[in-house]
Parts: sequence; C-alpha cells; structure tokens
Amino acid sequence: MSSRAARPDSIQPWLRGGLPAAVFVLTLLPFLPALDGQFLNWDDSVNFLGNPFYRGLGWAQLRWMFTSALMGHYIPVTWLTLGGNYLLGGLQPWGYHLVSLLLHAANATLFYFVARRLLAAAGVPAPASAWAACFAALLFGVHPLRVESVAWITERRDVVCGCFFLLAVLAYLRGVQAGGQLHGRWRALSLGAFAAALLSKAAALPLPLALLLLDGYPLRRQGLGWRALVREKLPYAALSVAAAVVALLVLPQAGAVTGYAQYGPAARLGMVGYSLGFYPLKFLWPVGLSPLYELPARVALTDWRFAGPLLAVLLVTIVLLLARRSWPAGLAAWTYSALMVLPVSGLVHSGHQLAHDRYSYLSGLGFALLGGGAAAWVAAAWRSGRLRSAPAAALGLAFVLVLAAWGAGSWRQSKVWHDTETLFRWAVEVEPECATCSQNLAAQILFESPGDPVRVREAEAYVRRAISLRPDLAPAHYDLGLALSAQRRYPEAEAAFREFIRLEPGSAEGPAALGLLYMDLARYYEALPLLRQAITMAPPRSSVPLRIMRSLTAHTEALDRAGRRQESAALARDAAAAQSDARR
Repeated sequence: MSSRAARPDSIQPWLRGGLPAAVFVLTLLPFLPALDGQFLNWDDSVNFLGNPFYRGLGWAQLRWMFTSALMGHYIPVTWLTLGGNYLLGGLQPWGYHLVSLLLHAANATLFYFVARRLLAAAGVPAPASAWAACFAALLFGVHPLRVESVAWITERRDVVCGCFFLLAVLAYLRGVQAGGQLHGRWRALSLGAFAAALLSKAAALPLPLALLLLDGYPLRRQGLGWRALVREKLPYAALSVAAAVVALLVLPQAGAVTGYAQYGPAARLGMVGYSLGFYPLKFLWPVGLSPLYELPARVALTDWRFAGPLLAVLLVTIVLLLARRSWPAGLAAWTYSALMVLPVSGLVHSGHQLAHDRYSYLSGLGFALLGGGAAAWVAAAWRSGRLRSAPAAALGLAFVLVLAAWGAGSWRQSKVWHDTETLFRWAVEVEPECATCSQNLAAQILFESPGDPVRVREAEAYVRRAISLRPDLAPAHYDLGLALSAQRRYPEAEAAFREFIRLEPGSAEGPAALGLLYMDLARYYEALPLLRQAITMAPPRSSVPLRIMRSLTAHTEALDRAGRRQESAALARDAAAAQSDARR
C-alpha cells in the first residue's frame, strides 16, 4: 500500500465534509433532553447560583477567574466560557446546557479527524478510514458515559478540556504526519492547545505520555530513537508538571484530602485496580450509571469487590502484552485508558467517590477508536472475501444497533439529570448502599418542602438510612436535625446537631444550626454564644452570618411586637455585637 493511499485526506470531497457534519448532528440528538435541565443543588448551587464573581467578562470577573480555585479546581478557561454564558443569557440554565452540548458535539467531530489520521497510520486505507473514524467518533459521542459531562453544568470543564485536548493531539498528528520530526508551527499549536486544556481542567495532565504511546503505535516513530521522542515531549512535560503542582495546591479547597491513615497502600492498590477495570467495563456495558459510586468506609484487598477487578486488570494486561505483536492496538488502547485514569484512581484522592462517569470522557477515546478499527476490519475482510456477505451484514447491523442502544441510553440518562431530586432518586435506586446519595436526596426534599409533613418524614427516612449505612457521615446528622426540627421534635434535633458538631468540629454550620434552634426555643442566652462562634468560624463569602443576622432581627422584631421591650432591646444589642463580629 502506497503512502498516498493511506493519507487520511485522499478521499472524495463529499466524504470529507459529509461525515464530520453527520457526526456533529448525530452526537447532538441523544442529549437534547439535557436542554430542559435545571441547575442542580450539587455543586451548581455553589459554582453558579451562589457565585456572583464569574458573571461577565469584565476586569473584575477575569481577575477572579484567573486567581480563584473555587471548590478545588483552577479552571480559568472554563470560567471564561461560563462568564460568556452569563453575558448572553444570565442564569437561564438552558443556555449553559446548550453550550455544553455544542462543545461536546464539536469534540466528537474533532475526534473524527483524530481517529481518521490514527486509523490511516495503522494501515486502514481511505475511504474505509473515514467511515471507520465516523463510527469511532459516534461510539465516543453518543455513549451514555458522556451524559454526566454534558448534562451537568458544573462539568463544563470536561467538554472544554476535551476540546483543547483533542486540538492538541490533532495538531501533533498533523505535525508528524510524514513520520519525521514534529514541525515547529504544529508543535506550537499543539502546546498552546495543551496549555488551554490544562487551564480548563487538570484531566489533560497525562497527554505527554499519551503522545509517546502514539509514537509507538500506530505512528511507529521509534525509528527516530526514544531519547529523541522523549526530548520532543519535554515542553509538554513541563506544562504537565506545572499544572500538577497547581492542582495539588488547590485540591484541599475541595474538602479534606483522603488520608493514608484510613486508606493505606493496600487500600490504594484496591482503589486503583477498581478504577482501571471500572471504565472499560462500563464502556462495554453502560447500565446502572450513577452520579456517585461511593467510596466505602473500608477498602480491603480481601474483599472480592476490589480483589476481582485488580486480578482482572492484571490478567487482561498480561494477555494484551502477549498479543502485542498480533494486536498492538488492543494494548495501546488499554494502556491509554490506564494512563488517563491513574491520576483520579485513588493515588491522590479527595471526595466521596470511588469512581465517576465523567472520568471516562478522555480515557474512553482509545476504546472508541478500537471500535472504529473493528468496523474497518469487517469492511476489509468482506472486500477481500475472507468474510461472506451475510455475516458481514450482520456485524454491520450490530454496529448500528450498538449506536442506537447507546444513543437511547444517553437520552434516558439525560432525563435523569433534569433536577436534583430526580437525579438522587435515581442514584438511590441504582446504588442503594450509597449513603451520600440517600443523604443528598433527603437534603433536597428538605430544601424544597420544609413545611410539608409528609415530605419531611420521607426525608427523615432517607437520612436515617444514610446514617445506618455510614454513622460517621456528618452531613446526614445535620439533615436529620433539620428534619426533626421541622417536626418540632426539638430534643432529638438538638442531639442530631450536637453529633454533627462532634463529627465536624471545624464547620460553622453546626454551632449555627444549634444556636438557631435555641433561638426558636427562646433560649437566647444559650443561643448567642453559639451564633457568635459560628460567625467567627464562617469562611469568607459564607451564608452563615447572613442567616444568623436575619434570625436575630426576626426574633428582635417579634419580641418588640409582643411588648417584651426589655428583652427586645437586649437581643438587639447582642445582634449588633454579632454583626460587628461578622464585619471583622
């Protein structure tokens, strides 16, 4: 086969334009229900509804975007897109969803061009490489694992990072298409796109290793020498190291970093094995998807839940290593997935998750490319006569049915992400042992219906379920206190808030909640020290001081209306002192 025959652009003009357009449009369709979605009371409330600092693209907003690490993420480029969203449509959620969906469709189209070049490098001739790349791009684009990244406004960072990541790879492939050195202009474009990807989300960190992997297969550039190839990646590595340092510095702002005292080396090995096996399995069988696969209180290699995936990962790796000469693509895709997943697999960990669907956004590209390669193999086998028409047609129909099934799954899953209560009712259904899912559902019910006795009792049931699963889950005790207060079961509520304070001694929410409970019980002299403590402990831009001041004002006015002037005056003085504390 001549080098000209393998060139990805040596196909008919209608293919060059028609297939990318088809990928873009077909990728949009399964996610259309997301356009009706709301802001979720799960990070969206902090990132957008309670955050006035990103709203616009003026100097004040730009300064905040490039100096803030809200919730432990340094993502200024992503914030630029969100600030633009606010300029165009304010806080209308459909506009944010629309931009995320269009970016995802653009990413699938970019992946079509990446896949076409990689398949051509692997020896797939044109126009078969174009059709196979179209199939690979759709496998990536319509997959249900993409829903979390597309339908959750907070995860705009995934699709923005994915866009620049794919642009960086595409520029790299263009620069080395002749099999020689990476040309300077394309290197600069690739590095610029990589920097933008890192400033959109740290998930792009492993790109230098992924490019080295591509050098080995399918680009086969090892003839230049591995030392030369490694030197070529040094500018990429420098960007990765800088971004990794920033990511580690801001990570504690997301919450407590998971300590090695509770999850030691053996537990971390189990978490890594679970992650490396989770994403390939979910790619092949994307059912029972959840917004949260909860990290259990204890991870042990004696537990088959962790020992099984670790053994399976080792077995698959050994098999692919043995088959590397006959099927190098399998080992390449498997290794690429592992490279992209490792940073979020548990080596460094913060949060409640054991895994997240969104972590597959970049790591799943290799498996989608394998699917495109399978389609190309079927076409080649049929043309050469090695595969008869009937089985070839059956396999072709199977490919179409897979796309249809995955698209239908994404349509259904997009509806799950419509609102907070729908999302966590689904999560509790598919992950009944997820304590945080039950607690989040209870919290949302209390937020929406604090005065509905039936709904409050339902919330209490869910939050007690969460506590039975994880007695140390502090937010569950806080929500239990709210549910009991709403039912006027004050002694039980007091006990729940005290347990929350014991579990979360550094949180201002505990003394605030207990103090406000005492205020409602007219136990003012017990309430005021707690409220002043909460104001002192509250972090910058916290809503705690405002809630306390509103309560103090309301109680002062109520006492005044009741003719209890002396008590009202005393409480007003205490309120003024508390307000002075809040302003310091």
